[in-house]
Amino acid sequence: MINSGDTAWVLASGALVLFMTPGLAIFYGGMVRAKSVLNMMMMSFAAIGVTTIIWVLYGYSLAFGPDSGHGLIGNFSQVGLTKTINETVGATGHHIPALAFAMFQLTFAIVTVALVSGAIADRAKYGSWVLFVGVWITLVYIPVAHWAFASQHGHGGWIVDRLGALDFAGGTVVEINSGCAALALAIVLGKRNGFRRDPMRPHNMPLVLLGAGMLWFGWFGFNAGSALSAGNLAATAMINTQVATAAAAMSWVVYEKIREGKSTTLGVASGAIAGAVAITPACGFVTPLGALAIGLIAGPLASFAVSRKYKLGYDDSLDVVGVHGIGGILGMLSIGFLATTAANKAGGLGLINHGSLSLLSKQFIAIVATAVFSFTMTYIIARVISKTIGFRVYHEEELEGLDTTFHAESAYDLTGSGNR
Repeated sequence: MINSGDTAWVLASGALVLFMTPGLAIFYGGMVRAKSVLNMMMMSFAAIGVTTIIWVLYGYSLAFGPDSGHGLIGNFSQVGLTKTINETVGATGHHIPALAFAMFQLTFAIVTVALVSGAIADRAKYGSWVLFVGVWITLVYIPVAHWAFASQHGHGGWIVDRLGALDFAGGTVVEINSGCAALALAIVLGKRNGFRRDPMRPHNMPLVLLGAGMLWFGWFGFNAGSALSAGNLAATAMINTQVATAAAAMSWVVYEKIREGKSTTLGVASGAIAGAVAITPACGFVTPLGALAIGLIAGPLASFAVSRKYKLGYDDSLDVVGVHGIGGILGMLSIGFLATTAANKAGGLGLINHGSLSLLSKQFIAIVATAVFSFTMTYIIARVISKTIGFRVYHEEELEGLDTTFHAESAYDLTGSGNR
């Protein structure tokens, strides 16, 4: 029996999460310089196209098909999604169509690889990026998704079924995974011309704020939709998402005001994203007060982490490492301190709620395993692409801008000739 209410919620949530990728394109597009805004947006749309094709052919099967007991990756039993037609997934009384679940999880894969693009803004060949998306989804995202999301009573991923770590909506799969991949890519491609010397400020802050608002809106589907049912758990995840996101937006600008003397629009937008990131793994395991604490910490922590890239010498163009990588780590660790069964009986107890170190240690193991795997595999993939077809654009192309170089278009008609 299919639960129509739960099905409607998951379908709507899938649409909300897909909406996040165009939102990310606008958010990232506003943050880059005017000469590469279209290229930045095209990288997100390439993520939608390539990932969707892979997900249908074999991605969903490998990510969510049962494994033989090793917990590392699924099998090819659901290639082409053929066997998912008329199948259902979910707990008793909460069955939804398997295709609804497949669509929901597809949108997670899309936005994760799209997030990575922000680390290499202004300097990556478009064709090489398209190739990277396909290889990275196959070799990095799909295995990690199986580890943390494929719970099948002993035949799923090792993080959830064997280790017993908690990750409600993707602290490992989406946030730490994208943050560590972003760091590897930034290292392989090197710094932008003028890094540290030129300001490289966002060219359109209204676009940044619009994109941040779209991401905030879509994140309700991301987190609350992960309950896979329209009930108390979804409501808990939704209010926690709002609380943490709002708190981090404010704590970032307060920290910015104390440190720099000004509170910026880029700061409030980045703070909101940092809060949404940090609450993602914990939203279904903590109370609203716990979410408030996570958000208040996430803003200043992410802001500080972003500022470190200049000291450490890596050029993460749009702050993927500081916001998503560090935010995801904070969210995963916060479960070990703040989790309570009052929020979710299937969760656990953090140290503050009279829990033991066991849960915290499990969270730490999941963080380290995801980070090491993602960074190492991404570094190898990026190096192979760089040594074969090349990943970074030529110096002259970077100076000219990637919009005209790769797409023969310009985001803005500065001469006015297009209005004649």
